[in-house]
Amino acid sequence: MKSILFFLILFIAHFGNPIFGQEKIPNVYQEEGLDFVASTLNHKALLAYYNHPVPSYKADWESYKSLLRSRVEEKTGLKRYPDLPLDYHETQSHSINGITVKNIYFQTRPGVYATANLYIPSGEGPFPAVITMMGHGSNAKLYDLYQSIGQTLAVNGYVSLNIDPWGSGERATVDGQHEYHGSNLGASLFNIGESLMGMQLTDNIRGVDLLTSLSFVDKTKIAATGSSGGGNQTMWLTAMDERIQVGMPVVSVGTFQSYIMSSNCVCETLIDGLTYTEESSVLGMVAPRVLKICSAAKESNKAFFPEEMKRSYNNALPVFEFYGSGHHLTNQIFETTHGYHPEMREALLGLLDFHFKGIGDGMPRPEKPFELLEAADLKVFIDGQRPSKIVTTMAYCQQRGRDLKNEIRGSKSIDLEEKKSLLSGLLKQDRVTEKPVVFQLSKELGWERYSFQVKDGTLIPVLIKRNSHDSGKYLIIGRPKGKSVVENKIIDDALRDGYHVCLIDFYGSGEAASPAEATLNGSYLPDFHTTARAELWLGSSISGIWTQQLNHVIDWLKIEQKAKTIDVDMSKELGPVALFYSALYDPLNSITLRDAPVSYVFDTRENIDYYSMALPIPKILQWGDLSLVAAMSQSNIYFENPRTASGNLITPSDWKLFEAEYRDFKKTLQVKNGSIDKK
Repeated sequence: MKSILFFLILFIAHFGNPIFGQEKIPNVYQEEGLDFVASTLNHKALLAYYNHPVPSYKADWESYKSLLRSRVEEKTGLKRYPDLPLDYHETQSHSINGITVKNIYFQTRPGVYATANLYIPSGEGPFPAVITMMGHGSNAKLYDLYQSIGQTLAVNGYVSLNIDPWGSGERATVDGQHEYHGSNLGASLFNIGESLMGMQLTDNIRGVDLLTSLSFVDKTKIAATGSSGGGNQTMWLTAMDERIQVGMPVVSVGTFQSYIMSSNCVCETLIDGLTYTEESSVLGMVAPRVLKICSAAKESNKAFFPEEMKRSYNNALPVFEFYGSGHHLTNQIFETTHGYHPEMREALLGLLDFHFKGIGDGMPRPEKPFELLEAADLKVFIDGQRPSKIVTTMAYCQQRGRDLKNEIRGSKSIDLEEKKSLLSGLLKQDRVTEKPVVFQLSKELGWERYSFQVKDGTLIPVLIKRNSHDSGKYLIIGRPKGKSVVENKIIDDALRDGYHVCLIDFYGSGEAASPAEATLNGSYLPDFHTTARAELWLGSSISGIWTQQLNHVIDWLKIEQKAKTIDVDMSKELGPVALFYSALYDPLNSITLRDAPVSYVFDTRENIDYYSMALPIPKILQWGDLSLVAAMSQSNIYFENPRTASGNLITPSDWKLFEAEYRDFKKTLQVKNGSIDKK
């Protein structure tokens, strides 16, 4: 009996306890709640801030401004359509407060239309005009705050064009249902080589096209304004379109450094932005035109704190002085909370009256009384009657994704090495090339504990449990939620099959997760919402970082641990990472992918937050899709519950299509090794 008990104790110590539930998987580090993700990102953002000063001389500035404009167009995906017909339509008109409010829609890119309200003063004009951009109010242009801006402008003699932002208001996925246009939905645009910022910029430039086409608008007197996300749009539009003579962004200007590990939207994310500029330079692009920055003393979002705004303001001021227009850059801090309050509207009227009408001294002036329309009166379409030309994010990403995929699949020849090089560039695999320093900690609960210190400042917690005999076989297991959720059965089965088991907490997961991110995301935003945006600003992607980390660990296993064969078991958004590694570095003995996507092509809005924001990769579908990556990997790949880009289980016909694509790419690439199968 004692012998049996002794054997049972040894068995449990080695293989875990399948009888009494999940075996505890130890931590690598003693203290919980470490946030080296936030500390590393904040440090990188600080360095970026100081590495991108505004040029000190006008000639240098002019050269930099030209380069910056081109870079922003490229990174945002901004499109200009000066010759595209506006195809302007009115669906309803209202008279109120002595003005006219028209419900309209017009073409912003080929076959794509924006919904808007046009506020027109009484009289014949021509009137100065303002493009008024919406923030993140739940019902976009219907929100009282934004209607108030349009009303007060028109009552005081200014045309106001209030556009629903891309994916918001009447441009949401389901007709009549309002939704948040950012998060995973907005991030889906990255995969097709677009961005929510670029979609909005394109729309707003077309809005200026519309205003300048109207007979009752003075084409030489166009202004822009908006608050929060709308203020962000105001800054970018005023910087990128010189037809805007006066810009007034409200509660939206800080520093790009302060955007890192802060609460922002995907629409405020400039891909690679902090690798080449800071916000002060974007403000400087407005010079010598007029720019007034409004901030709130009671601001709660650190990205827009008045002290952050002051840093950018002070750094941009010398640029305005290059042109003798230092007086054209001003700022005002209001004793308000975040929002476009009446005090800001009065400041807008004073600013416009001075610069467009020669009235007053630019100081705020009181509003005239006005009444608001009912929100329903401002709708361009009756619920359920919206035409298909009002294209949603889902429809746009679906169609563009399919077109890109078909274009790649139709290629008669694909150069394998060229494709590897391009994929490596997309995943920024050259960002950290030096090997990490590896520290071995004391053993705990039968697990060897290792800490990988990467030169960029991040740490990778790694555990290894060894089989009783040295087979040289290793199984690496990764989960987006971290190693603590790995099922005992998978570990036990691997040990019985002669594997040494290696568990990794990849960047932002498990012990390497960021408590600050969890606080900022709350319960309504997907995992990696904050970290993914920060990494995009800093020139990386979560998937790219994970691929590099997997490479670090595998290199160490091969060199230091004498691994002979390596198998990988990954789930969800870590699945593509295993494929990326195998395609770029070395084929693996086998890759098991659980609940992983087989494509980046958008399928449906439903269930879109099944995956985290670690999944999107800018321009990945312009390069190819996961069927191409799988073919390049030359590994034996096993899919368990393969899914779509939105996390829906794929149909048998979809699996057959994936298999056909995989076979076609293997043939085109002339790759013989590797296979795919579905468990």
